[in-house]
Amino acid sequence: MIRTLVSCAAAAVSLSVLVVAARSASSQQPGARALRLHRSAIVLDTHVDTLSESHPPGWRFDQRGRPYSANHPDGTSVDLPRMREGNLSGAFFSIYVPGTVTGPPAVDAALRQFGAIQAMVDSHAADLALCRTAAAVRAAAKSGTRAVLIGVEGGHMINNDLAVLGDFVRRGARYLTLTHMVNTDWADSSGDKPAHDGLTAFGKQVVHELNRLGVMVDVSHASDKTFWDVMAASESPVIASHSSCRALSGHPRNMTDEMIKALASRGGTIQINFHSVFLDDALYQKEKTIEPELTRMQREFAETYAGPGNEQRRAEVGRAIDLKARSVGTTSWEKIVEHIDHAVKLVGADHVGLGSDFDGAFMPAGMEDCTMLPQITAALLARGYSETDVRKILGENTLRVMDINEQVARRLQKSLRE
Repeated sequence: MIRTLVSCAAAAVSLSVLVVAARSASSQQPGARALRLHRSAIVLDTHVDTLSESHPPGWRFDQRGRPYSANHPDGTSVDLPRMREGNLSGAFFSIYVPGTVTGPPAVDAALRQFGAIQAMVDSHAADLALCRTAAAVRAAAKSGTRAVLIGVEGGHMINNDLAVLGDFVRRGARYLTLTHMVNTDWADSSGDKPAHDGLTAFGKQVVHELNRLGVMVDVSHASDKTFWDVMAASESPVIASHSSCRALSGHPRNMTDEMIKALASRGGTIQINFHSVFLDDALYQKEKTIEPELTRMQREFAETYAGPGNEQRRAEVGRAIDLKARSVGTTSWEKIVEHIDHAVKLVGADHVGLGSDFDGAFMPAGMEDCTMLPQITAALLARGYSETDVRKILGENTLRVMDINEQVARRLQKSLRE
């Protein structure tokens, strides 16, 4: 969940109101070859915030919404009809609780979101499948069912308890983002001042337990030192579920070339984030100039209006934060392809995927919702990518990492029994 500097405010006020400009003038309808490939591929998005946000009155996942725009700040990016249209085969739906909410309240809030996802799947059993394995995702794609996967965005939600982590996994969690915008008690965040010099001893236990359970470790939002500690601790391939390339945009949420190479060397993947500020360094530099004001507004929200009974004031402050944040502008959807291409040139097509952050960030012009995903397929083909490599980037790489995590888990569990 990209909150940029908004962080806690976005927990209560949907960042789908972070409005972007109209479609890029260079946006084109994909050709027949690209559409054929895209519709026959398994297309997976490793991070959408669709179900952890507030929505316009009457919003329903099974009804087609309208993309957000300058005229419709209450628009959204993902729903079942548009998943079908864009052939989004499946997505990891984020469970998110602000990092400033800790202890039992964070656990309870996460459990409510698990329940909401399960209820949605149960009520649309002919169209959706809650998937816990790569094989289940493939089976869903073969049957025409959309795969619902779960990512937990913030290790603070386990309340420093491996038993809670195990419960989350039983409910369907397939990755854990170790931190969000603030440090946990056991891992440093890229959005906070270092407190632990990376991972603590308990943080390494969390990584080992995720390996044992077959659940992917997600290093998006982690500090650089936390990332390197994870690389040393994890026996399974690791993902960055929604991060882009720091060489192209200097935001600390992005991955350096060295980090991308290390991730790939262990079999992991970087899933390119579509957030405009992560894609375009000029926007990141502009964002830094308004950071003090956004930080002040964020602090007011978190400290003054976070409790019950402040809903109206939260909405007012949240809208003001959103207006300030979106003033940096947007970029073109082609920047997504530039980041994909940069990562592929570094580490090959086996280690890159898509982690859009739909419904949680500024989308670039021309990628306002998931119906526009075929443009990425067309752009990669136009750059000379093979159909095999395009399929890997669209979803097969994610399935490969899931498969290996499951294999490592079986080995670890077997060794513990012997």
